[in-house]
Amino acid sequence: MKTWQKAAIGVGVIVAIAVITLVSVYEANKDVVTVQTGTVVREDLRTLVTGSGEIRPNNYTNVVGQGVGIITSIDVHEGDYVKKGDVLLHVDNVQPAADVKAQQANIDSGRAAVLAAQANYNAANATVVQRQADLEKAKLDWGRQQALYENQLISKAQYDASKAAYDAAVGALEAAKAQVNQMAASREQAQSNLAQSQAALVRTTDILHKTTYFAPISGLVSYIAVRVGENVVPGIQNSQGSFLLTLSDMSVVTAEVKVDETDITNVRNGEPAEVTIDAIQNKTFTGKVTAVGDEAILRSTGDASMTQTTTNTQEARDFKVVVTLDHPPTGLRPGLSVTAKIETAKQRDALSIPIQALAMRSQKDLAAKQDSGSSVTLAASSSDVTNPSNKADVQGVFVIRGNKVQFVPVQTGISGVTDIEVTKGLNLGDQIVIGSYKALRSLHSGATIKIDNSVTTGAETGS
Repeated sequence: MKTWQKAAIGVGVIVAIAVITLVSVYEANKDVVTVQTGTVVREDLRTLVTGSGEIRPNNYTNVVGQGVGIITSIDVHEGDYVKKGDVLLHVDNVQPAADVKAQQANIDSGRAAVLAAQANYNAANATVVQRQADLEKAKLDWGRQQALYENQLISKAQYDASKAAYDAAVGALEAAKAQVNQMAASREQAQSNLAQSQAALVRTTDILHKTTYFAPISGLVSYIAVRVGENVVPGIQNSQGSFLLTLSDMSVVTAEVKVDETDITNVRNGEPAEVTIDAIQNKTFTGKVTAVGDEAILRSTGDASMTQTTTNTQEARDFKVVVTLDHPPTGLRPGLSVTAKIETAKQRDALSIPIQALAMRSQKDLAAKQDSGSSVTLAASSSDVTNPSNKADVQGVFVIRGNKVQFVPVQTGISGVTDIEVTKGLNLGDQIVIGSYKALRSLHSGATIKIDNSVTTGAETGS
């Protein structure tokens, strides 16, 4: 046999051995699944609901126009701290001041008129007294003249003159009394005119007072919307007056955030929260939930969903949640962007696993595996597994048993950021499959596995 023939036979033998080896390795590993593993541990878990929003003062006021005029001076700047009653700005007051002076003159005139009317009333009363005395004298004279006339001691003319004097005295008294009533009415009119002038003075004084704007609360001048020379107009009916500036009481500061509708049912008043402010790096502030909104807010417009008609009934919605900061830092400004993490549940020393380790399997798949001889330990009752009508899917994890895995249904509790509590189905120290996502999606109970923890779970799963 020639040398080249021997070499060819040797190469053929080597190739055959290699093929057989490759086929054997492939057959041995074709059903082996490469997975990453983790261990059931105990740790403290917190369920957090996250919302983003902005800093809002608990108490603030918008100063609006109260009268008509041109702004002549602004005595504050944005960022200034003012106390209640401090002057904020001035509006042209020439006409209101003139109106006040004119009304004060009317009041002085009205007071003089009241005094004159009172003097006339007193004089009329004095006249009544005088006329009363004249009547008494005339009555006595007429009585004497009447007796003399009956005794024919005086003439008829003298008698008639005496009676006429008496009648004139009666008429004079009545006229004097009427004059008293007239003077009383004049006095009342003068007093009414004075009261009207005094009321008008109150009105004009109020208008003059409103040309100087004072701080209604103590706080920060957070926004000034006007400039010197601009016109100010008051509100009319449902129309608000000119917006001038905003005062914010920063002694109590809140973070007003929006929470997704899927999380809002877990948020309650009094729950603790951690707040981070974008403008203040590397610091976290504590607070508590003080208000939870009852009305949904459309995410696209920011308006309450009940006040709008939208054809997109599936539009995402948020709810407003107010977190009051325990110790707000100095220098905060309304409108600063914040993120709040609200702790809705907490469990100490909880038996926990990574969230990505959870897998869902249908009752049909589990029943098929049982029929094929695979052993599945159930945390739920056996009827839940054997009767597909009880539950469509079963939640569980894959526990490592030697070089194989076993699907174990579990019951879960609260969820943390990356881990979830297991209340039933696993034991401390159990080794479980936590990745990759692709492997977990297709893995079945009884499958042969190969452990490779050299790649991080997050990178491997791509989840």
